[in-house]
Amino acid sequence: MSIDQQDDFEGMKRIGTIVANCLALLKVAARPGMTTAELDEMAGRYLESQGAISAPKSVYKFPGYVCLSLEKSAAHGIPDGTKIQEGDLLNIDVSAHKDGFYADNGESIVVGQGAPEKQFLCKAVNQALDVALRSARAGAPIASMGKKVEKMARNYGLTVIQNLGGHGIGRSLHEAPEFIPSFHDRRDKRVFSNNQVVAIEPFLSNGATWIEQADDGWTLFHPKYYTAQREHTVMITKSQPYIFTQPDTSFD
Repeated sequence: MSIDQQDDFEGMKRIGTIVANCLALLKVAARPGMTTAELDEMAGRYLESQGAISAPKSVYKFPGYVCLSLEKSAAHGIPDGTKIQEGDLLNIDVSAHKDGFYADNGESIVVGQGAPEKQFLCKAVNQALDVALRSARAGAPIASMGKKVEKMARNYGLTVIQNLGGHGIGRSLHEAPEFIPSFHDRRDKRVFSNNQVVAIEPFLSNGATWIEQADDGWTLFHPKYYTAQREHTVMITKSQPYIFTQPDTSFD
């Protein structure tokens, strides 16, 4: 999607704020002993209260309002009766639509007190998103952004997941550009366009480069290594991208 008029911009701001507020709510609410299904129901109630509709549920018939991935699960985890444990790595991915506009954001957190390696991974992926956003400019090669993220990950002793990445968004959940990698692909000659709306989401791991799909048909995981993600929906400009997925309230 390209932002061509003020109404488009305002529509993206509204849904961006809603999904960002939902993510902020779930980050605060997540605690040891509660199930991921309970957290998902909280997300569903919040989205409904804002007049928004879960994107994974409505578009792909995902069995939950949001994706909640625990421990070695990297993405698309199904909310269920599994109880969150002290120190679990939890990825919360919230996407929704309202009035024909879609936004997507996610973040990996450690619930309670966790192992230092998990905390380090979450901190690093937040920095990776910052690196990516500083590189995402109108006219800039998409591959150069991935190169900078990959270099940062390598400097931290981490790896980039190569079969997960960002995507275009706006009038649908996934649209062109269909895959925005966080690694350097020399074959990728695409450039960012001014006013283009994209979801930028690096995935970093403490050893994995490729994620597998579980037998449930949804959950993406690695059997050995942890993976963390951070995501914003943004509008590309000639300078710093405009971030739509910024919360406007605090749930602390």
